[in-house]
Amino acid sequence: MLKKNAAFRGIEGPVVNIVLDGYGLSELTEGNAIHHAHKPVLDHLLAKYPSLSLKAHGLAVGLPSDADMGNSEVGHNAIGAGQIYSQGAELVNQAIESGAIYGSETWQKLMGPLKGSSNTLHFIGLFSDGNVHSHIDHLKSMVSQAKKEGITKVRLHLLLDGRDVSSTSALDYVLPFEAFLSELNDDAFDARIASGGGRMRITMDRYEANWKMVEEGWATHVHGIGPNFPSAQAAIEGARASEPGVGDQNLPPFVVTENGDAVGPILDGDSVVFFNFRGDRGIEISRAFEDDKLEAFDRGRRPKVRYAGMLQYDGDAQIPKDFLVAPPSISDTLGEKLASEGISQLAISETQKFGHVTYFWNGNRSGKFDDKKETYIEIPSDVVPFEQRPWMKAAEITDSMIEALQTGQHQSARVNYANGDMVGHTGDFNAARISIEAVDVCLGRLLPVIDKLGGVALITADHGNADEMYELDKKTGEPKALKGGGFKPKTSHTLNPVPLILYDNQTGGKLSLTEGEFGLSNIAATNLSLLGYESPDNWDRSVLSIN
Repeated sequence: MLKKNAAFRGIEGPVVNIVLDGYGLSELTEGNAIHHAHKPVLDHLLAKYPSLSLKAHGLAVGLPSDADMGNSEVGHNAIGAGQIYSQGAELVNQAIESGAIYGSETWQKLMGPLKGSSNTLHFIGLFSDGNVHSHIDHLKSMVSQAKKEGITKVRLHLLLDGRDVSSTSALDYVLPFEAFLSELNDDAFDARIASGGGRMRITMDRYEANWKMVEEGWATHVHGIGPNFPSAQAAIEGARASEPGVGDQNLPPFVVTENGDAVGPILDGDSVVFFNFRGDRGIEISRAFEDDKLEAFDRGRRPKVRYAGMLQYDGDAQIPKDFLVAPPSISDTLGEKLASEGISQLAISETQKFGHVTYFWNGNRSGKFDDKKETYIEIPSDVVPFEQRPWMKAAEITDSMIEALQTGQHQSARVNYANGDMVGHTGDFNAARISIEAVDVCLGRLLPVIDKLGGVALITADHGNADEMYELDKKTGEPKALKGGGFKPKTSHTLNPVPLILYDNQTGGKLSLTEGEFGLSNIAATNLSLLGYESPDNWDRSVLSIN
């Protein structure tokens, strides 16, 4: 049970958490879509209401180092958990460094039957060092270990990034990796790239927004069906020649062939590892391998394989059944604490971020804590390139949020506006600017409703993105210029802090925010303070000051 706060009995109306996904704070103006957007509401909030900046990357969200940019998953984990947990990247690093991953029952289950056989070990996953979904060093370690253990044939199915790293950097990873494989290969060991494609084109769908991506990835990786090329390099160069300006994340699928045959289809008796450690984009492809009743698409020949994820991507649904590294065990979350007190909760977003305000917010839990007291509303996302519709579903989310709040049933609410992140990832500066403006209009509609209900809002973000739409020179800190004019687009997250704004028109200035260095994990306790409760001892402290 939570203790009531003797100094403040709580806000009468709802406490609303508004997550402006991808909104970082940067003093740099060139390429800063947030700075250049017409956003009178947000500008007014930052000028007139208590605010501070929060760390949203690196150690502050459980990643290995402060060189690691934050992401929506670890960000929402931290907001909802109220404390910092070591996340996937760090957990895998530890497992590899200690050797625990290779001594695990799952690794032995995958490797054992391949020893002395002609079957193949396959790796599928995001191919970069972005360290958001995966890391190339993890893949290198596992391929090297496979050779040490006597595996003779390895095939790689690579999802090209261009989203968590530079937009056209694929060959910067593929060519050195091909050299790495050449050094490993000998008469007894054969490792090759077998297939691939852009991460936003095939395989890595999430929240069942577009199963066609998974279907196309399945055909490419499993059946070896797709445009044929003699190498991954040839595929990437060919795609860029036929589609000038296309970023790596949208490159079409390819299949590497030799003498007219695919070099690495997935066959009965093979073992398959999906090497992403982050869960959201690993669930659907895992279901394609494991779910006997899957109806999302026709899989055709479904090989009988041993399959494992780097982590388990959904603990409640047990997806996948086998995994190499145990995911973080997150407990005592804000959602759980509120449910235990009988406090009603509302969570709303569109499909692209629905899992973030539910599953990740609740500590990687797919179900509700209390079916009667929790309301989850998903607004279906459009299946179009985000730069073509940068307003996304912000208006519909706002409509639904206002309608739900006006029922008076919800004491705690949370909403995610995905625009700054999803449009930011396209690298399209003008589209990103429009996305910021669209959300600002929605804030102007939502905040007066919160006022009328006697509520307050905490307005924040999970990480930066739209605040840096151009690649920066590491030496000068200035945007990188292109030879033909303009600047090189940036599609990844940033290392910048994010805002936390206390929107309070109820207490006459009684509440403010404490100055200091804080992170996203301080938001949960701040919610409890606003609701009139003390936070658990194991949480990071509230930043609410009562004057």
